[in-house]
Amino acid sequence: MKNLFVCFILIITSFLSHAQLDYTNNKKFTKADSLRGTLSSYRSCYDVLMYDLDIKVDIDNKFISGSNTIKFLATQTFRTLQVDLFSNMNVEKVVYRDKELIYSRLFNAVFITFPDDIPKESVQFVKIYYSGKPQIAKNPPWDGGFTWANDKDGNPFVGVSCQGTGASLWYPCKDHQSDEPNEMLIRVAVPDGLDEVSNGRLKRTTHLEDNYTKYEWYVSYPINNYDVTINIAKYKHFSDVYKNSEYPDSLSLDYYVLPDNYEKAIKQFAQVKPMMDAYYYYFGEYPFVNDGYKLVEAPYLGMEHQSCIAYGNKYKNGYLGYDRSGAGYKFDYIIIHESAHEWWGNSITTNDIADMWIHEGFGTYCEALYVEYLYGHDAYLDYINSEKKFVSNEEPIIGKYGINNEGSSDMYPKGALLLHTIRSIIDDDKKFFSILYGIQNTFKYKCITSVDIENYITEQSGINLKPIFDIYLRNTIIPTLEIIIFKDFLDVKANYYFTFKNPKTNEEDKKLERSHFSMLIKVTVDKDKYEFIFPNTDGQQTINLKDMHPEDFKIATDLFYIDTHIYIEHGAGEGR
Repeated sequence: MKNLFVCFILIITSFLSHAQLDYTNNKKFTKADSLRGTLSSYRSCYDVLMYDLDIKVDIDNKFISGSNTIKFLATQTFRTLQVDLFSNMNVEKVVYRDKELIYSRLFNAVFITFPDDIPKESVQFVKIYYSGKPQIAKNPPWDGGFTWANDKDGNPFVGVSCQGTGASLWYPCKDHQSDEPNEMLIRVAVPDGLDEVSNGRLKRTTHLEDNYTKYEWYVSYPINNYDVTINIAKYKHFSDVYKNSEYPDSLSLDYYVLPDNYEKAIKQFAQVKPMMDAYYYYFGEYPFVNDGYKLVEAPYLGMEHQSCIAYGNKYKNGYLGYDRSGAGYKFDYIIIHESAHEWWGNSITTNDIADMWIHEGFGTYCEALYVEYLYGHDAYLDYINSEKKFVSNEEPIIGKYGINNEGSSDMYPKGALLLHTIRSIIDDDKKFFSILYGIQNTFKYKCITSVDIENYITEQSGINLKPIFDIYLRNTIIPTLEIIIFKDFLDVKANYYFTFKNPKTNEEDKKLERSHFSMLIKVTVDKDKYEFIFPNTDGQQTINLKDMHPEDFKIATDLFYIDTHIYIEHGAGEGR
């Protein structure tokens, strides 16, 4: 038979060159949203160096009281700064150099005015005394607040989760994700007979005169506000040590569980060491080795609290026993996913929650890498491609900046599929994994933006990935590869188009025109042999398909998150 010649063009609707699609809902953002999400001059004027949180928890009344001392560096000369505390919580007084300061409140913001200018580059301390009944979480951990529960014996079982909602729902702080204290003291007094577990290392316990015991924990690394936690219960504690031959420091593993679940926990938490093997291999040493790693049973599903991960998956594999992937790889979703955030979310944190795909997209991708490490590359492909069914493409996965607005929940599956697509485009696993490893070392303990990560991957790969990041992160559309095969007696030609389908039809969409778009894709240019094609902005190109029938043509859809359409059109010469 004659060789088949294929012409291909990649095109994209032209509006992407000068505008962004935005299918976010019509929520109206308020002054309160701006106060919470904007790094205003009242916040940028100081950099938090340390928090010293000292509180008492009255479980019977669901009430907390105490203080937070904020050590800060003045980044400029100023007189007034903003601290955040939910309006339902009382500010008792604000003390600076043994004197009470004037303050005012607007929504959940507290504006503290000093008697004199605070000089630039000076280090200062301000202590805020407060009390109140913190917000109760209606649907933890997605709805922020306290969970006041009891174990089966009626003992208190208490935890807090506040990602997105804000740590200021339970303690005063500069509640902006871009500013992490370099270290933190967490002192929590609870009724005698109960245990309290927080981030970092336990330094001491002190028995108080009022039948309370104070637990004092020290965090020796930068920590984000929402990662700070308390866990209260009658716990059974057991421990282990993880060692990796590539690194000199051993990692302490501490587990706090309800006593009735001890035997289950020993069996289930055995997954931690092989998980550490995988994550050390891909990303390097556990970022908080001096503070150790803890899994703490919580009265809600889970949360990636730094060095103190909340666990509530009921000692079942999958997601509360459900295999989300359908691929059959048995692991505990909460252990594997939430622990991944120690690297992607806690060590590296986004400045604004609009960029939370860095946390959740990488966190979800880590699940697939864990599967690959244990079961091989084919298993990885099964797992990562199972994420496609969870993508809605209704809203962009990057939210609106400066107003405490997360993007779509597609940040989990679509973010992971974006990384999978980029890995396939780079087509060099050694380089790809060196980039992931390099991100961890370059941005360790830093707050960053999506653009920081996008630029780093682009520069290290040597490939212009900006258009790809823009499409997957900032729009609700994915590439559609359209193949049109014109078939007649003499030859077969095909046109390859990259187009973008708009999931919501309206009059404006009908007016959109196509323009060229470049992206590497693997197809069969010989039967069952995949090679890259790379259409460029010059338009139509031709490739030679060797001794193939049209039905032999295939696209490596398991390596890329794209849509595909193949059409065969019969020419006038057919049948001659």
